This record gives sequence, C-alpha cells and structure tokens, in this order.
Amino acid sequence: MKFLAPLAMAVAITSLSAPAFAQFQKPEDAVKYRKAAFTVMASHFGRVGAMVNGRVPFDPKVAADSAAIVETMSKLPWEGFGPGTDKGDIRALPAIWTEQAKFKEGADKLQVETAKLSAAAKTGNLDAVKTAFGAVGQTCKACHDAYRKD
Repeated sequence: MKFLAPLAMAVAITSLSAPAFAQFQKPEDAVKYRKAAFTVMASHFGRVGAMVNGRVPFDPKVAADSAAIVETMSKLPWEGFGPGTDKGDIRALPAIWTEQAKFKEGADKLQVETAKLSAAAKTGNLDAVKTAFGAVGQTCKACHDAYRKD
C-alpha cells in the first residue's frame, strides 16, 4: 500500500502537467509537428476521396477508419502555429498570425465537418460519405485559399 500512494501521486502529477509537455522546444519543432499532422490528415482524406470519386471500390471499413483518423488529426496541427512559426520553409501566409480569430474559426469548422465525415463513414452509406466529404473539402479549400501559399 505504501508503494501505491507515491505511484498514484506520480501519475496524477504527470497527467496534470501534460500540457507542459505539449510545448515545443523550438519554433521549427512546431512547424514540423503541424506539417506532419497535415500530411497524415491529407493521406487519409485522400483515401476516402479515392472511394468517393470512384477511383477505388468503396470499402466501408477503410472509409470509416480513414475518416476517424482525419477527425483525430483535425484537432492536432493548430498548436503548431505559435509564435515564431511564421518563418522558414512554410506555406502558411502571414494572415494566419494577423487574423488569428478568423483562422481559429476555420480550424473549428474543420473539426466539426470532419466529425460529420467520420459519423457518415460509420454508417457505411456511400452517399452520406460523399456529402460529408464534400463539406470537408470545401472547408479545407476555404482555409487554403485564405491562408496558404500556392
């Protein structure tokens, strides 16, 4: 019993300090993190898109799994847009840092739409997936048009 109390305390302290571990040592680390999150999200979104566009046969399990990953990943990259992350090999426009409230609205909308895509994919109904996929795509495009070079 004497062993369990310190162990429980260590677990509690570690859990409460988790946000501190989320901080990046250097701005370059944050840029790498957000790029990686977007890459994984795009890869799995592309898998769903291939099914939606008829390039590969619709597989409800693959669609649901990929949509769930897209939903999860849609929550991650935003902390990678902190101070000092506006320099280097990036495709982000300066407007991200000058229009933070509007940029956050876009991030929030993406998370809402990807949750809808994930829910639609779980139904196994291709038409529902197509509709939700289109909404996510429009949300991505709106943000890219406003905040991404190229």
